[in-house]
This record gives sequence, C-alpha cells and structure tokens, in this order.
Amino acid sequence: AASLLAVLLLLDGAMFSSSSPAPAPLEKVFQYIDLHQDESVQMLKEWVAIESDSVQPVPHFRQELFRMMAVAADMLQRLGAHVASVDMGSQQLPDGQSLPIPPVILAELGDDPTKATVCFYGHLDVQPADRADGWLTDPYMLTEVDGKLYGRGATDNKGPVLAWINAVSAFRALEQDLPVNIKFIIEGMEEAGSVALEELMEKEKDRFFSGVDYVVISDNLWISQRKPAVTYGTRGNSYFTVEVKCRDQDFHSGTFGGILHEPMADLVALLGSLVDSSGRILVPGIYDEVAPLTEEEINTYKAIDLDLEEYQNSSQVAKFLFDTKEEILMHLWRYPSLSIHGIEGAFDEPGAKTVIPGRVIGKFSIRLVPHMNVSEVEKQVTRHLEDVFSKRKSSNKMVVSMALGLHPWIANINSTQYIAAKRAIRTVFGTDPDMIRDGSTIPIAKMFQEIVHKRVVMIPLGAVDDGEHSQNEKINRWNYIEGTKVFAAFFFEMAQLHESPEPSSLM
Repeated sequence: AASLLAVLLLLDGAMFSSSSPAPAPLEKVFQYIDLHQDESVQMLKEWVAIESDSVQPVPHFRQELFRMMAVAADMLQRLGAHVASVDMGSQQLPDGQSLPIPPVILAELGDDPTKATVCFYGHLDVQPADRADGWLTDPYMLTEVDGKLYGRGATDNKGPVLAWINAVSAFRALEQDLPVNIKFIIEGMEEAGSVALEELMEKEKDRFFSGVDYVVISDNLWISQRKPAVTYGTRGNSYFTVEVKCRDQDFHSGTFGGILHEPMADLVALLGSLVDSSGRILVPGIYDEVAPLTEEEINTYKAIDLDLEEYQNSSQVAKFLFDTKEEILMHLWRYPSLSIHGIEGAFDEPGAKTVIPGRVIGKFSIRLVPHMNVSEVEKQVTRHLEDVFSKRKSSNKMVVSMALGLHPWIANINSTQYIAAKRAIRTVFGTDPDMIRDGSTIPIAKMFQEIVHKRVVMIPLGAVDDGEHSQNEKINRWNYIEGTKVFAAFFFEMAQLHESPEPSSLM
C-alpha cells in the first residue's frame, strides 16, 4: 500500500514524466524508502509532537527542547553513530532570568580515510505556534490532508533532518556500505539566533570539523511548488533601531499638542526618508558596493521556473513592484531591500487614545547582498538619519543602533558538492534543478565558510507554499519521501566525484 501511495503521489505531485534510471546501488535503497514511507511519516509525527519552541523563553518549552535533542541523539546512536551532546551553558535573558541552552549534537558515522566526509547541519527548534493563531489543525499534531503533512517544524526543519537520517538508515537497514562518511551537527536554538553556536564552531574547527570535506544545509524552500531547486546564495541582514526621545513619560495631546517637537512626527519623517514608493533605498552610497550584473547572471534568472501569476496569487498580493520574472528574482536575491518592521512605544490598541508618545523606537532592516559590507552600511545609515534629523531642527534626542549585522553568502555552483546535488536531483526527479538564491538570511552557511573553511551546499526539500514560520506549516509527503531519496543519491554522487579535481575556491 505504501509503495502504491508513493506512485500515486509522484503522478499527482510531480511535473516530470519520469526520473532518470537510478544507479544499481541505489535501486534497492529507493525501494526501501518507498516501502517504509509510512514509518518515516510516523517518525515525523513523533518529532512534531515535541513542542521545541526556542523563541519563547519559558521553562516548559526549554524542557521540550532538551527532550527533542535527546530523542534525536538516541536515534543517531541506534544508527551506530558516535554521538556527543555538547553542553552549551545557559542563556541570560533581559529580565535577569537564566535558562539552560539545549545541547548541540555532534555525531559521526564512518571514518574511512578513502571516502569523502559530508557533514549535515540541521536544527530541531521551531517558531511559536498556537491553534488560536489561525491554525486549521493542532500545530503539534502532524495531520495529513491530501498528501500534505501539516505541523509546526514539518518543513522547518524537522522534516529535512529526518529525511537525511532516513537516507542513512536505508543504507544501514539494507546492510549496504555508506558511500561517504557522515557527520551531523544539530542544534536547538536556530530560531533564537543560534545562541553560542559560533563559539562552538570556533572551538571545534580543528577537531570535529577538521576531517569534513563538504557541508549540507537543508533549511530553506524551492521557489516552485513542483520543481526542485538547489540554493547557492542568501542575503545578509543589518537590523536597525532608531530611538527618538523627548522624555520618558507620554503627553496629553490637548495639553501639549502644538507646542512640542513630537517624537512620533520625528520618527515617521526619519522612517519615511529611508525608501521610496518604488522600493529603492534612499540612503546615499548604499548601492555602491553591490556586485555588478553580468549577462551570465541574467541568463540564470531566465532559466528559473517561476510562474509569476501563480506566485502572485499564492502570495495574496494585488501587484508586485516589478512586472517580469527576472526583475522579481533580482530584487529578491541580488539587490538590497529595506523593510520597516514596527514602532515601539506607540499606541496600537483599539480605540481612540489622545496621547503623544514621549519616546518611540522605530525598527527596520536592510537585506544585504554581495559585496556590501556590514560596518560600511551601518555608517551610511547612521550618517543619513543624522542628516535628516538635523534638518528638522528638533529638540528631541535621536539614537541609531545596529542590533544585528549578518553578511550575505554566495557559493560557487561549479564546485563538487553542487555538481553532486544536481546529479542527485536529476536521478530522483528526472530534471535539472532551478539554481536559486534565497532572499532571507541563513547565518550558519557563512559561519561554515568563514570559520571552519568548508564548502557548503544548500539542498532544500520543501515547496514554496510550505509556510515556514507561518500558520499551517506543512511539508508534502512527496517532497519528504523523494527528498530522502535525493539525499541517498547525493551520498552516491559525492563518492563518485570525490576523486575528481575541484575548483580551488572555498565559495
């Protein structure tokens, strides 16, 4: 029944008539994955049931995080991996309380010096979820509807982590030799900023990571509902706050309105000076270091399979700022963007409250692209806001702060791990993948590249409509099972290519 369901899902969900013939060593592995797919879904159901929310700093969720990491460590040990659960200490919160940080799992399976060593990164923490927020099902009860597996963490990132483990498990169950050595680094605080992970990577770069040849991350999505993709770049992020203060207390607008420089008016003017109605950032010099656009790059956008009408409809947006696929993709991936996120200290409840806020804080961020520099962007933004504020001749005080500064990441798509990923996808899906970037920020990729100096490839499994971080997050059963096969095929292709010459770049 399971294998029949797999066939039906392929016919229903795939846009491809057939996959390429699997190499002989993989045929039995693929059959095993198909026949045991219900067990794979059950495992995902058990993992989704653990409320491993790292964003809300409360004891219950922190206990659930520790339970989640213990379950994963136990599963890896049963596979035969050598597992270390690294104590990460405690997290100091702004209110003074302290909470323990869940351990990071470092696991190893195989140490054959003649084989490539591939390290998989994943995270098992999730964003907050509550049925009352608009979920159609219990977010912590994996629910299958029409081949879609709904549940918090299903696509971000428990499903892909399990798919990788299940790919390894298939080789073990069939008593087939793993084509590569496997390492795992699995954390439980990614959604909260990967607390203390960078320090661990620095500490382990000459130990655990010393023998790693390639790193695989599967923590983003395709750009299509049906066509697979490989990701070779992400934008960075500089997150700013701008505070305007007259005094700590609010004012009555009837008593003080008309005789003050109102902080809110100053702040609105400041925020309004950052970006125009076409989406162009107005900070002087911000585009100076953006990598020039080449004809070769333009052609990569033309090759992307993106139905603009479907994309717009699924986004529930009346009109985008740009009319062509190429312009949309370029402004999502290779140009910076500025988004205004909110105002702290302003009255935002229902009703009419005639208050003048005495102190307000605006929040905005700039998504960075190659070759923008975080520190230079900070200087440009601060200089621009100070100039705008000085022209208002306000008696209020203004303070600009950069709360977060993360660099963009880009990889060489001609390097070994990308060739292997493309071949694996062609084997499973019968088509070449879209080569895409991600407009969001995935700091771990840059860490692997700059701290431990390893080549990174991103192989997403989920479809564009999976709704990561949103209500009704899901992963399609088809994506989950076929994605497991992609990982198995990737092991095989990495082994085949390991002896081939590689580009010298670590990008």
